[in-house]
Amino acid sequence: MARTAHSGAARVPPAQAPGSGMKPRTGLVLLLTLALFFGALSAFVLVPRAQHLRSLHDGVRARATLHKDGSCMLGACEVEFTADGRTVIATLPPGSGGGKQSVGAELAVRHRADDPRVVARDADTGGGGAAVAAVMSGCAALAFLTFALVATFYLTRTRKPT
Repeated sequence: MARTAHSGAARVPPAQAPGSGMKPRTGLVLLLTLALFFGALSAFVLVPRAQHLRSLHDGVRARATLHKDGSCMLGACEVEFTADGRTVIATLPPGSGGGKQSVGAELAVRHRADDPRVVARDADTGGGGAAVAAVMSGCAALAFLTFALVATFYLTRTRKPT
C-alpha cells in the first residue's frame, strides 16, 4: 500500500474549513451596514448640502479673494470680501471647488444679505455637485440593500433542514 501525503486524513474543502472566510450572517450584516451608511450619508448630509448651496443662488454677489487656502473640499478655505462697507472673512462650506487656487486669487462668491458669513462660491450655488453625490450615494445604498436581499434569499434556499 502506497503512503500518501495526507496519510489517510479526510480532506476538508477550503470553503468549509474552520476559521476560513466570513460567516454568511456576518456578510449579511456588513451589507446592511453599508446600505444604511450610504443611505444616511445621502439623506442627512448630501441632500441638505445641495439645498444649502441652492439657497445661496439668489444671494448677494461679491468679488472675494482667497484669504486662507487649504482643502476647500473639506471646508478649510476662507475668503475675504466687502459686504455693507465692512470687510468679512468667511469660510467656504465643505464640498466647495476651487481648491487649486492660491492665496490672493480672486473669485466670485454669493452670501446671504442678512448674514454675510454664510457664503459659497458662485460656481457652486447650483448645488449640482452635491446633488450628484447624493444620487450616487443613494444608488450605492440601494445596491448594497439589493445584495443583502439576494444573499438572504440565497441563504434561506440553501439552508439545511434541522
